Amino acid sequence: MKEEFLKQKLDRMSLQNKLGQMLFIDYRDTKEMTVDLEKVLTKYSPGGFIVFRSNMSDYNTMSRFLHDIKDMGEVKPIIAADHEGGRVQKLADVGLTRLPSALEIAGTMSEEEIFELAKKVGEELKTFGVDMDMAPVLDIVTNPETSRGIGDRSFGPNPEVVKRLSMAFAKGLKEGNVMAVGKHFPGHGAVSGNTHIDLQSIEKDLNELRAFDLIPFVEAINQKLPGIMIGHLAVPKVTGNNTPAPMSQFLISDLLKKDLGHEGIVVTDSLKMGALAKNFTEREIYLRCAEAGNDMLLMPQNINVAYETLYNAVNDGLITMDRIDDAVYRILSIKFDYGFFDNEYKEFVNSHNKVR
Repeated sequence: MKEEFLKQKLDRMSLQNKLGQMLFIDYRDTKEMTVDLEKVLTKYSPGGFIVFRSNMSDYNTMSRFLHDIKDMGEVKPIIAADHEGGRVQKLADVGLTRLPSALEIAGTMSEEEIFELAKKVGEELKTFGVDMDMAPVLDIVTNPETSRGIGDRSFGPNPEVVKRLSMAFAKGLKEGNVMAVGKHFPGHGAVSGNTHIDLQSIEKDLNELRAFDLIPFVEAINQKLPGIMIGHLAVPKVTGNNTPAPMSQFLISDLLKKDLGHEGIVVTDSLKMGALAKNFTEREIYLRCAEAGNDMLLMPQNINVAYETLYNAVNDGLITMDRIDDAVYRILSIKFDYGFFDNEYKEFVNSHNKVR
């Protein structure tokens, strides 16, 4: 019945609304609903909205702002935040639980304690107005001191420990009714550079990735995590060139979705980061990321350009409607699982029962 409901909903959506669902936007320095933001939300009905410290005011004002955002558009957007712990927890300043880093958590807490902590965080986030936590980090850091990008954001150097503890965190978030997004596929732990500045490279082949870096991701997929985030990484021994992972059809469509069986959404890391922004034009970024199999484009540099690029690509036959529909179905599916369509679904079921 869920599948029938979602297919009907998808069939009734306009192309504009479908493409809007693939945009995961941010709006920096905006602390309350503005005329400009209201126009964007109404016009594009973006699939997601991610918040940052620059959106923060006091708890009540910020919470009201997030709930106002949800009231806009044809389909409610996912409200997301980076709330990993340690140096990456954008909402701690408004009163939500301040978390230790993943590495500290790994050294001091059991799986049960991690689950309870994440459950508490999930409940706080949901009450505040956040539906998705861009966590946990699934990267296996080989040396926290030299890994500037990940470091203590990882649960450690042991794949089995990272797998167990990250999934305890993800399960806790789910218990609090918040979506977890595992990151950064195919594994950022061995990288010493910073993808905020430029593209980073992993010198491993596919067998090496399977034997180490992919272990937590495989478990996340088995546990049906709602989302996987793609890192701004090149894996030349796998792809044969320096194509960034978010632009690699092999890594996303073939490996992550088909081979490993990920059924949730695939979301890029921020498209404002230097790894892509320094090396490709805006339109190249949006087109190639969508073609490769990303379902949501996180933080496009320009929302209008991102939408127009996707729209023109569909009309020009560069992106098929099957690719768009697969992305949007995945987005609608995780929204369904987390209660976005509860009232609509009840009406749908009731109408079907009456017909029968």
